[in-house]
Formats: sequence, structure tokens, C-alpha cells
Amino acid sequence: MKTALLLIDIQKDYFPGGKYPLVDPLPAAQKAYMLLQCFREHGGHHIHIQHIAIKPDAPFFVRGSVGSDIDDSVSHFVGEPIVYKHYPNSFRETNLLEMLKEWGIERVIITGMMTHMCVDATTRAAADLGFKVIVAEDACATRDLTHGDTVIPADHVHKAILAALKSYGQVMKSEEVLALLSEEMINPLTPK
Repeated sequence: MKTALLLIDIQKDYFPGGKYPLVDPLPAAQKAYMLLQCFREHGGHHIHIQHIAIKPDAPFFVRGSVGSDIDDSVSHFVGEPIVYKHYPNSFRETNLLEMLKEWGIERVIITGMMTHMCVDATTRAAADLGFKVIVAEDACATRDLTHGDTVIPADHVHKAILAALKSYGQVMKSEEVLALLSEEMINPLTPK
């Protein structure tokens, strides 16, 4: 099955020292990097998705700021596809769908940040658009949320969203994703 890897918003503002740090973003980015390296090594389609805030006074991901850059943990190489977005859904007002159709992609593997926002919105949209979806659960990260006086820990937010996303596709650990790809194909990204 022709598969593409999406790396959503793995950007510097989400890391320690950034304007909107998440809980444990680096371990998630390292898992995303492991998948990215597999796709690079085997010539698989992979796309960095970079959120750029529309408003110049946005709290983070301001156009041209260092914080909006793709984090070094999953560095974007010159010539690799990149999609710039302004909304949680990576398909909204971007060329992502056209790119995937042009390549004949049937399935997407989703990694990135934040689990409860852009990963969630993009996963649901991808499924609605007819793609088979795998979310690499340990290659995603989020943050604590609040509702009224209640603080919901990031781990609970993450797991609740992943539990809901099982209705839209598979939710797997990165190592399981790699094992599935190699099981399905002789060369992990080239059909038999």
C-alpha cells in the first residue's frame, strides 16, 4: 500500500525554551525521527508540515520567528516537501491533498504535535478524505489542558485523544509501524 509519512508541527516553540512548550516533546520527536529516517533511507514519501500563525501578535509560531522553525530533532532537508498551514487541519487551505493524490498515496502515517489539536484534526480529515490512517502514538506529544478549575495532565489528554482516534484508523507505537511496513513489503516502502 503506497504510504506517506506526515510530520506535523514539530517546531521549536513546542520545545523547552520555546513560547509554548509541551510535555516531553523530545522523546516524541525522536520517535518521529526514527520513522523519518526509515522513509528517507527507503525513498518513501514524507512531508514536513509547518504551522505559521496568521496574526503577527500570535502567542507562538509567528512568521519568521525562530520558534516557528522545524525543530532540529527532525530537521527539514533542502528539497524535501514542506506544507505550510494556518489551521489545525493540515488539509485546510493547503496543497497537502494534491501532493498525496499526485503520488498515489493510499495511507498516511501521522506523527507530530499537538496530539489534541493538529494531530487530531489532521487524522480525522485524512480518514474523511478516504486515506487509511496510522497514528504513531509515541511520536506525538501534547500539553496539560484546563477546564474550569480542573487541570487535565498531558498524559491523560494524549491517551484520551488516541482512544478516540482509533475510530478513524490504527494507533500504534513507532516500532510497530516499522514492523508492519517491513512485514507488508520486501523493501519497507516499495510494494512487492
